[in-house]
Amino acid sequence: MLLLEKIYTEEHRIFRDSLRRYLEKNVTPYVEEWEKKGIVPKEAWRGFGAQGFLCPWLPEEYGGSGVGYEYSVIITEELARTNQLGLIAPLHSDVIVPYIYSFGNEEQKKKWLPGCASGETITAIAMTEPETGSDLAAIRTTAIKDGDEYVINGQKTFISNGVNCGLVIIAAKTDPKASPAHTGISLIVVEDSTPGFVKGRNLEKIGMKSQDTAEMFFEDCRVPQANLLGDEGAGFKYMMIKLQQERLVSAWASQVMAELALEYTIEYTKSRMAFGRPISRFQHNAFKLAEMATEVELGRTFMEALTLDHIEGKDIVKKVSMAKYWIAEMANRVAQQGIQLHGGYGYMEEYPIARLFRDVRVQTIFAGTSEIMKLIISRLMGL
Repeated sequence: MLLLEKIYTEEHRIFRDSLRRYLEKNVTPYVEEWEKKGIVPKEAWRGFGAQGFLCPWLPEEYGGSGVGYEYSVIITEELARTNQLGLIAPLHSDVIVPYIYSFGNEEQKKKWLPGCASGETITAIAMTEPETGSDLAAIRTTAIKDGDEYVINGQKTFISNGVNCGLVIIAAKTDPKASPAHTGISLIVVEDSTPGFVKGRNLEKIGMKSQDTAEMFFEDCRVPQANLLGDEGAGFKYMMIKLQQERLVSAWASQVMAELALEYTIEYTKSRMAFGRPISRFQHNAFKLAEMATEVELGRTFMEALTLDHIEGKDIVKKVSMAKYWIAEMANRVAQQGIQLHGGYGYMEEYPIARLFRDVRVQTIFAGTSEIMKLIISRLMGL
């Protein structure tokens, strides 16, 4: 961590050590159990929150510690190193809760944020719909005013934390006739158990199995107008503002997964013998490992520079889009090469490279596909 070391203090190191010990005792032993059940229990979230590992950046008045974003980076790194992003705290802490903090009014903040920091309230954000994918402006879910309420109708899918969440922020059209269409989108908070809000099944995925992902259905679901986040019709703008940090979070997860894949592969190839010597000594394999190490090092340097710029409040939309695209693709390349160098053992579930290979695949898809990232980059290049 050459660049981030410039701002890390002894307090950061103490925090990392404390988090690492907590994960070793309270998370790592249960990873396989959670994978089989397809969900992380809510008590694990509460335990994480009780230690101050959720939303540490929140001011103390809302239940946080009021520390900098670099603490969030440490949490993302250490969770990824345990191979346990099923407890997807970075999504909750650094992607969803910031919507409430940035765009919510004081009443909303006092009502919802303390539970988010303690782990009593797990959050989700519902953007994606079955027929829209990356085209957020084309969402069909509506929230129409009726008296002092919004009546919500529509369907969402692929919602992370969708089963566990007690609070979901939905993107809905409060003005279905708006032109351009994105100016009619608003963000509305829906609490669990609200009549008309139904959580669908926990979707079965090829990877990230312990991270609950669900469909959501809204049928004449009535919520108070007081649950509107910010201004009506500003939802699309708010999402664009917050996607910078979401993509930074996603890129960090990809980076650490690439580093893990490299570590697993180096360790295996140095111990695996063939023709009387470690397979890491064969020139082809050594060259592959050198290529992997180079890409991983480039990713780390890029991510640390971006994070410092983000902490300083700089506009990194173009660069973070580059990072989200390139590092996610790089992590998949490194994991795939790691599987190949493991040979038949890489295909066995008992080897951690196999699970990592499955888990990393989604990184090029969620939080904006690689293709969407390239589109954003090209437009910001003036093309």
